[in-house]
Amino acid sequence: MKKMRAFLIGIFTVCCGSTFTKAQDVYLSIPDNNIFNRSEFTSVPTRVMTNANRTNWDYAFLGLLPTAPTFTSVSGPTFTHSSSSLTLPSSTLIWQLESMGGQLPYTGLSGYLPGFQSFSTSAVKWFEPPSISIGGGFNRGNINFTFKIPSSQFSANAFRAGNYSMDITQNYNDFTPRNFKTILVIPSSIRWITNSLTKYIEISSLNDYRNASTRVWDLGNTEIANTVDFNFWAKAASTNIQFTSSKGVPGTRNIGSVKLGSNGAALTTKALSSDFQNFSAANFSVVAGNRNSFIPQLYVSAEDFKNFFFEAGTYTFELNFNAGSTDNSINSLQNTAVQLKVLPLSEITIPSSGRNVNFNFNTAAHYTDGQSQVIPNQIMLSNNENFELYVKSDENYFKKGGLQTSINSNILQIGVDGSSVNVPLSKTPQKILFNGTPVLDRGLNVRYTIPPAGAQSLVGKENTTYSINVYYSFTAI
Repeated sequence: MKKMRAFLIGIFTVCCGSTFTKAQDVYLSIPDNNIFNRSEFTSVPTRVMTNANRTNWDYAFLGLLPTAPTFTSVSGPTFTHSSSSLTLPSSTLIWQLESMGGQLPYTGLSGYLPGFQSFSTSAVKWFEPPSISIGGGFNRGNINFTFKIPSSQFSANAFRAGNYSMDITQNYNDFTPRNFKTILVIPSSIRWITNSLTKYIEISSLNDYRNASTRVWDLGNTEIANTVDFNFWAKAASTNIQFTSSKGVPGTRNIGSVKLGSNGAALTTKALSSDFQNFSAANFSVVAGNRNSFIPQLYVSAEDFKNFFFEAGTYTFELNFNAGSTDNSINSLQNTAVQLKVLPLSEITIPSSGRNVNFNFNTAAHYTDGQSQVIPNQIMLSNNENFELYVKSDENYFKKGGLQTSINSNILQIGVDGSSVNVPLSKTPQKILFNGTPVLDRGLNVRYTIPPAGAQSLVGKENTTYSINVYYSFTAI
């Protein structure tokens, strides 16, 4: 039993000794705020080494020729990523002694504290001791340093999630550890930096519907910061676009008529649906500056724009975006509310060939039977609201040479060809088309009639030309 006890104590002593001498690596956790905002990172005072015994520097001869404490990189000039071939230059991280045993060493007789500097494969002094030993030493205890990453380094380099390390050795035997790793810990994160929360589109011209090109609206610059690769997912919040007409009547349109893409090669173009789809042409990777920028765009074909978005009113839908890491561990969501407002638009045009309607009375039948004629496509009609079409004259009597005559305007009747409605012309607007629905560039054949009674009232009138102006107008319903 005694031999066994001695054996167990020996093993315990060896194990404890191994744990005690293990190097203490320096871990610096870099917040994603500093990375994404490209703002300088400054650590709290961080213990790098400990000193249990010494209070003075090494001198080579009779208190002269001091040995300066140094750091040297023994793993090369860069910080190396733990799970890839990526590196960061040594200039990424700068450091300076903060205290030894709670305060800075003495700097009498030309001792001094160097400014912030970076690791190198050559020895770098982290303190310059006094030139002679009587210039003073330092306290026992923790040897702390302050570490910084300048803002310019966040702009110039790509910081991928994981650990970047550099192996460091130092030259004072009484400072422990002699060798350690300096490790930059980069968190896994994705964050929206810039994105339009709303998109307002206004249509104020009928020519937008006559254009044969696909309608394109950009959603503004989108900038996403990331330390991991991600894909850009998108969907509509609903299968339907909500529509409210200019008269307050609700309705819907199918979201599938709208496509999402981008102004460059960043996104593929697909029709929207209420299910998330990956629109990335390729994974968005971690790049220098840790930001990816692109401009999403909405597309509607000319035909769909005319068929589904012509009626005056407001069309609204919500887009849901997700910048999701390629391993599905991170989802960063953002929404954009889209509103397309189509103003009430109407237009009546009469081609030059249809601006004059002539009735010639030169036979007896013209006076006894009257006359009627249809002018094909005399009126070109566009209106994006439900409407009624009216006709009127500028006077109640025909004119001769600019002077009023006794021929009443009501001898002329006007109507739309194919309709049973014929109204006598007067200064009071009269309806000739009822319950018209939204229409673009519809040609109307207009029928002009002077019935027998009206024609007979012209008997005995001077043989000359009589004229009257006719006006057409809309009323929205």
